[in-house]
Amino acid sequence: MNPPKALILGCSGQDGSLISQSLLEKGYDVVGTTRSCNKKIKSHEKLGISNKIEIITNSLLKLNELEQLIDSEKPDEIYNFAGQSSVGLSFKYPVKTKKSIVTITRNLLEACSKNKFNGRLFFAGSSEMFGNTSEPAKENSAKKPLSPYAEAKLDSFLLVKKYREEYNIKCVTGIFFNHESNLRAKNFVTQKIVTAAKEIAEGKHEKLKLGNINIKRDWGSAREYVIAAQKVIRSNRLKDYTICTGKSISLKYFLGNVFQQLNLRWEDHVEIDKELFRTNEIKESVGDSFDLYKDLGWKAKKNIHDVINELLEN
Repeated sequence: MNPPKALILGCSGQDGSLISQSLLEKGYDVVGTTRSCNKKIKSHEKLGISNKIEIITNSLLKLNELEQLIDSEKPDEIYNFAGQSSVGLSFKYPVKTKKSIVTITRNLLEACSKNKFNGRLFFAGSSEMFGNTSEPAKENSAKKPLSPYAEAKLDSFLLVKKYREEYNIKCVTGIFFNHESNLRAKNFVTQKIVTAAKEIAEGKHEKLKLGNINIKRDWGSAREYVIAAQKVIRSNRLKDYTICTGKSISLKYFLGNVFQQLNLRWEDHVEIDKELFRTNEIKESVGDSFDLYKDLGWKAKKNIHDVINELLEN
């Protein structure tokens, strides 16, 4: 009997890499897509999975290529982690960001429909689509996107719902709140803080410039969240779930804890730069994953200190 096969769109990013590793450990054949002709992926090398994944160069913006890919590979599960992933960059490149998320999602769903795909499909949604949360947000909470990235994730979330309800595609969305690992790209503020703090401790760096450090986020472990994604995609309940810790932590707290671990005072090394403040910045974001625990038995075990320790051990 052949092992189950998973197709990972966006396999080179943090989440795509971590779920690839997790699936390989479960005995899956894993096929990943990349836009680059260079198939040496740093995150895969770091995880020791470089030679264990079939990498295919594919333009996900071309429907016919996606149709051919699904037809030839015949995966049991498809995970869509593709697209531009930075909120900040989405303000600079709004059209490109929306195209990279919404067009790819639409093409994937349409390719599944045309191929009469009978497997399961997971879309990586984002808490950004809720905007500011006055109370913990869950799947059916009001959506108030404040960035082009958030708008694209919301549009894709609605597309997944439509194809599930109207075209009987077995597709679901896992709404990820902020999640980190030592594979996180350096343009993300958490990695920016950790990298600068280490360099300051080593005498290689003097000052770190940051914007609003009073924002609050629901930060969790990316390694835990890709496990949640697999529970969601394999559930007998075809429904969307919120993946989060349920706790809101300020960036100031995150910052202070990182510097404290390195025996530093952040106040001595950080400059608050008003130019880095965003008008549309979400002030607080926190989620409610009770349904995921009630239905599928998943809840976050790692807290912000566990996340910080992993980032510092990188």
